[in-house]
Amino acid sequence: MGAREERGAAIALRGVTKRFAGAGGAADGVHALAPVDLEIAEGSFVALVGPSGCGKSTLLRIVAGLEPASAGEVFVRDRDRIAYVFQDAHLLPWRTVAANVALPLELRGAPRAEIDGAVAEALASVELGDVGGRYPAALSGGMRMRASIARALVTKPRLLLMDEPFAALDEITRHRLDERLLALSRAQRFTVLFVTHGIFEATFLAERAIVLSRRPGRIVHDEAVALPAERTAALRGEPAFAREAGKLARALELGAS
Repeated sequence: MGAREERGAAIALRGVTKRFAGAGGAADGVHALAPVDLEIAEGSFVALVGPSGCGKSTLLRIVAGLEPASAGEVFVRDRDRIAYVFQDAHLLPWRTVAANVALPLELRGAPRAEIDGAVAEALASVELGDVGGRYPAALSGGMRMRASIARALVTKPRLLLMDEPFAALDEITRHRLDERLLALSRAQRFTVLFVTHGIFEATFLAERAIVLSRRPGRIVHDEAVALPAERTAALRGEPAFAREAGKLARALELGAS
């Protein structure tokens, strides 16, 4: 189901719903998403927050084209330039880091010289330029996730979809990766739709935060995050940061009720 093209939008959803059929058909299935209307501007960083099971990942998969909507219209600009980062790094253990990052370009049949240059650039962008010859088992969790991000960036995406990519990492590593991701999104000017359970992570990363209710997911909060565009680690200790995080916490509590 394609939506009409929206000027200036990277993503536009109109009345999107999702129902999963149960063993006995639709009657005993799961109503994952209520009608969702959403437009995301090109080049923006949007966080999607909500209680477990509210349909955040389902919505992301619908945008990616990995899951069909049950009803409604979906428009995604430059659909052939989407990259998806999952909760787990999903690196192939028998391939080196560089070979894992190269995989999307190899599948496209890109010339070897082009692949080698793009891989080197992608690894450098996530500060892994010196580990391309290692295997995933030799990397920390944070390094594996950075390698997964490099694999996503190697195709030069215009839209980056991220499904709780840092959820399993320790707080310090998570903060560093949040900061690195924000810098990359600013430098390369791609659109990001970032699913997270973390209120503080959403507040730090996003210029706009969207909160979904419990299932069936519907939008209960959609507001710009009123913080400076340039964000540093020190911002997390500022009163303005606490105020914005508090808004999200209250919206999340409302959505979970």
